[in-house]
Amino acid sequence: MRANNIDEVLAIQRTIVDDAKARNDPIGYFAAVYRQVTVEVKRSIEAGVFDDGPRMNRLDTAFANAYFAAYEAQQAGRRTSRSWQFAFDRTHAGGVLILQSVLLGINTHINLDLGVVTGKTFPGTALIGVLDDFDRINDTLAGVTPRARAVIEQFSPRLGELTAATGTSAELALQFSLIAARDEAKRAASVIAVMPDMVDAAAIDLIDNRTKLLGRIVADPTEPLATAVRHIRAAESTDVRAIIAALDTL
Repeated sequence: MRANNIDEVLAIQRTIVDDAKARNDPIGYFAAVYRQVTVEVKRSIEAGVFDDGPRMNRLDTAFANAYFAAYEAQQAGRRTSRSWQFAFDRTHAGGVLILQSVLLGINTHINLDLGVVTGKTFPGTALIGVLDDFDRINDTLAGVTPRARAVIEQFSPRLGELTAATGTSAELALQFSLIAARDEAKRAASVIAVMPDMVDAAAIDLIDNRTKLLGRIVADPTEPLATAVRHIRAAESTDVRAIIAALDTL
C-alpha cells in the first residue's frame, strides 16, 4: 500500500474509507476527513497556489505513505509507532467523541509523520525552499475545518457545549489542532533535516513519545472537561457508517 503521486494517494484513501465503512470501524472518521484534505491540496496544486506544485505533490505523497504504513501495520496486527498505536487503540476502545477520534488522527499524522517525512524528504538546506509552501497549506486546511465541524455536529448535537466547558468551539479545536500541530511539525522537520542518520532514530523516538502524550491529553481530558465529554458522548450517534459517509463528502 504505497502511492507514487497524489492521485494514487486519493485512490488508496478511498479504499481505506470504504473498507472502514464496510467494517463499521470508527477509524474511518479521520480517514474520511484526511481524504477531503487531500482533495483540497490537489485542487490547490492545480490552481497554482504553491510555489512548486510537483514538489508539493511529492511531499503530500510521502506524507500519506507514512499513514498508509501505520494503517497497514494496524490492520495486519503488527505494532506501529507508539502514537499511532495509541490513536488506533483508543478509537477502537470507544468512549471518545467523534471529534476526539478525528483529533487523535490529526495529532499523530501531523505531529509525528509530517515533521519526520518533511525533514527526511528535504534534508539540509533543501528544507528552506519548501517552508513557504509548507505554511501555505494552512490556508487549505483552514477551509476544511468549518465543514468538518458542521458534519460532526449533525451527529453530535451537544458538541456546542464544548464552548461552555472550554471556551473553545469544535471548529476552533479542529483548526487549532491542525495549525498548532503543523507549527510543531515544522520545528521537528528542522531538527530531522540537519541530523545525521545515526541520530535520527533517537530524535524520531522522542517525537513519537511526545505525540503519544499529546494524544493522551486529547483522549483523556481532566475534569471538569471529562464530565462534559461524557455528557456530549451520550447524545452522539452510533451510526458509524453514516458518520464516515458524511465526513467523506465535506
